[in-house]
Amino acid sequence: MTEDTLAERKMQFLFALRSKGVTDMRVLTAMEKVDRGLFVRGLFAERAYEDTPLPIACGQTISQPSVVGLMTQALDVSPRDKVLEVGTGSGYQAAILSQLARRIYTVDRHKRLVRDARQVFEALDLANITAFTSDGSFGLPEQAPFDRIIVTAAAEDPPGPLLAQLKIGGIMVVPVGQSDTVQSMIRVRRHEQGFDYGEIRPVRFVPLVEGLAPDS
Repeated sequence: MTEDTLAERKMQFLFALRSKGVTDMRVLTAMEKVDRGLFVRGLFAERAYEDTPLPIACGQTISQPSVVGLMTQALDVSPRDKVLEVGTGSGYQAAILSQLARRIYTVDRHKRLVRDARQVFEALDLANITAFTSDGSFGLPEQAPFDRIIVTAAAEDPPGPLLAQLKIGGIMVVPVGQSDTVQSMIRVRRHEQGFDYGEIRPVRFVPLVEGLAPDS
């Protein structure tokens, strides 16, 4: 791919993000900087700049860029934040967050996905990301509380252990709903008296599954 072709694809990529509602300049800058192509393997690498989900290992997917952008935007990350991501997947979402926050902890139930993502993080020198193979439905109690939590798999309701690990004033973005129907991306803010919930948009994610995967 020539430099001109790559520049054209990046320009179309950013235009697609803006047209889908990703308008936060910090988020757009992070998504311009992090090459999605590094997180997509094999035959699908050519489609890395399309606004579409793509298959990755372990039967999982890398989310479409506009959804990554909207979730990141809704998270409203600040430079001093400590963030938990549940569902490392390809590592792309964590890499975007690494440009915006102080520290990222990311967990996935698939050992292979965590291993592959770590390799990309190391190649990109993203030293503020720590990736674990773990049951994400229980969060990461030893590192809690978190300023921000992002969940990239759908639960029927926001998981209680994750809500408990959110700081007062913190924000969680999570898809909720039955796995075989369209789900809703919601934003949860914790305050002294409890939680406020707001719907962002319909989405479709793989279900949040308890326990480690058989390959772990």
